[in-house]
Amino acid sequence: MIRTLLILLLLLAAVSLQAAPADPSVPVFGPTAGKGLTLSTPMQIVILLTLLTLLPAAIMSVSPFLRIAIVLHFLRQALGTQSAPSNQVLVGLALFLAFLVMQPVVYDVYHQGWEPVENGQLTWQEGFEKGSQPLKTFLLKFSREKDIKTCLEIAKSPPPRTPADLDLKVLIPAYILSEMKAGFQIGAVLFLPFLIIDLVVASVTLSIGMVQLPPVMISAPFKILLFVLVDGWNLVIGSLLKSFY
Repeated sequence: MIRTLLILLLLLAAVSLQAAPADPSVPVFGPTAGKGLTLSTPMQIVILLTLLTLLPAAIMSVSPFLRIAIVLHFLRQALGTQSAPSNQVLVGLALFLAFLVMQPVVYDVYHQGWEPVENGQLTWQEGFEKGSQPLKTFLLKFSREKDIKTCLEIAKSPPPRTPADLDLKVLIPAYILSEMKAGFQIGAVLFLPFLIIDLVVASVTLSIGMVQLPPVMISAPFKILLFVLVDGWNLVIGSLLKSFY
């Protein structure tokens, strides 16, 4: 996971540094001397610190983290367990599952984009173009055409000749919109069986005149018991991961 995190950081660095102007008065950064990447050490530190602050948002935006986190939140609400599991547990689970899905994509980005630049085989602009292709392929696979069209209209960009010609500035928001819709759809489906249990328990308690206890308190153990008996965590997580392959 540490290696994957570092590769993501290097990818963000490539995005920010691809248009850096050359200045012979400052020392050359990295092994690509003569290729145009010339940033002083203080500027490198500032850029890396900025990228570290943007890294969590990038991970949530261009990975399955968004869909998984939404589904887990809906699942906890449907179970009615309030804060169990806690937010830290759900976020940690979603983060590790996102790394598991994105690991092949990140390695492709590293080998096709960053590694040739590091070896001096490509310029930063060429490395960015090569390295962004695996990420574009992943985003295109899960982005709806309607969302891509909406983002193209907002950006006032001409329609591309092929899907591979789409820019990341269009693909990333389209992917986020598509993932949010998919997450809400899965969450609504997860709510249905637990909603039926709530309705049955509420009907029974009202019919026998038991109004001292809220129906939610009575139905919560039944929902948890049902979820445990059907091995709910394995079903939910397994189905979520299979939806990305």
